[in-house]
Amino acid sequence: MISDEQLKKVNPELYKIAREGGTEAPHSSDLLYVDDNGTFHCAVCNALLFDSETKFDSGSGWPSFTDPINKEAVTLIHDHSHGMRRTEVRCSNCKAHLGHVFPDGPERTGGGERDFGRHNRYCINGISLEMHNK
Repeated sequence: MISDEQLKKVNPELYKIAREGGTEAPHSSDLLYVDDNGTFHCAVCNALLFDSETKFDSGSGWPSFTDPINKEAVTLIHDHSHGMRRTEVRCSNCKAHLGHVFPDGPERTGGGERDFGRHNRYCINGISLEMHNK
């Protein structure tokens, strides 16, 4: 894993987002439009975070996922910054800020007893991710 000092020198934009909680401009990430089969990893520590099977076009301008690869992959933190009530998403391994999660994802369609309502929308800064093709 790269040190914070190295990260700040090598990729100041990633440092600003991952370590200072910044946000990239909407529609600026190439990953927004990628629909290849693969996995998404933390750009800071390479931890596995999301699978392409859960990626969807939310129209928000950031790569969006319904679920992380597993519950332990991300840490959720209450975020009351900027006068808003949100839930921040961080990489559980290196604590990098990834984005936020919202309860307004796509409708569930499985038809099971617990499969009703909406999925979550993990709205993630593309710069915080690296995609690995399967």
